[in-house]
Amino acid sequence: MNSQNTQIVNLVADIGGTNIRLAITDKNNNINEIETYQCQDFPHLSNVIHHYLKEKSLLNSKVNACLAIACPVDTDSISMTNLPWKFSQKQLKEELKLNSLTLINDYTAIAMAIPLLNDQQKIKIGQGETVDKQPIAVCGPGTGLGVANLVNINNHWHCLGGEGGHTDFAPVDELDVKIFQQLKTTKNRLSYEQLLSGYGLEQIYQALVVINNEDTKNTKLTAKDISTQAIAGTCLICRQALSQFCKILGSFAGNLALTTGSLGGVYIAGGIVPRFIEYVKNSEFRERFETKGRMSHINKQTPTYIITESQPGLIGAAAYLNQICQ
Repeated sequence: MNSQNTQIVNLVADIGGTNIRLAITDKNNNINEIETYQCQDFPHLSNVIHHYLKEKSLLNSKVNACLAIACPVDTDSISMTNLPWKFSQKQLKEELKLNSLTLINDYTAIAMAIPLLNDQQKIKIGQGETVDKQPIAVCGPGTGLGVANLVNINNHWHCLGGEGGHTDFAPVDELDVKIFQQLKTTKNRLSYEQLLSGYGLEQIYQALVVINNEDTKNTKLTAKDISTQAIAGTCLICRQALSQFCKILGSFAGNLALTTGSLGGVYIAGGIVPRFIEYVKNSEFRERFETKGRMSHINKQTPTYIITESQPGLIGAAAYLNQICQ
């Protein structure tokens, strides 16, 4: 890519604890020149961004940047949760000589991507139809449980963030109660994140080993091990754990739908659920989502989707940047 002194470039990034993805976007939110780097290979965020701009011959360009990052961004001083990177937003902008710099939370970026997703970038689970411009909710089991909501105001999407994954876990069926009671022997409080995450799936499995009086030493299975064996049908406890995970996810997603009136749909993101989409389809996820007593009719109308797009963070950062630059 050739650079000119007057060239205006929109740079977007999706920054996690392990990888950083950088790309260039245009006014139509198309993503180009995607590069992925290992965060541990760079001493500072500015180093990797400078490396990318140099590699793409953009150091002399007028760069507007929007960085989606996995940590709070509401102050000038940024300290990443899972990395030693600490920096001032103002200083980063000055050091890289950026025309503009905007930082957003990683789940704000994922949420902002949702209105742009086509049918090849998401898979529908169950019934319900999307109502145009109505609120949208997203949750994502991964390292933790990310949650965000979108509302449309004057044809612009605005993200409402928060820490919804840390709300109190509410058992629904008898097995939920048994898992809750078992985990409470070692936990003072149980949030949904403690069940709907990689660590959460492992905790569900470990609780079920005790509940089923299984004489096994193999209680240290990883979330990937548990889901793999559940899908293969080689471990009954793993299968039970993954099934209960899907049920609890359905209950939580259904709560989001009721809380925000998300007739625009509830979307499942994160790195875990896309690994076993067919399992979710055949689970009681949707039944739990819809079973809300007198309000069940609302959730039966509300569609649920699993995001399959590999770069929702970059797409969302592009959408956010283009919206504020209008």
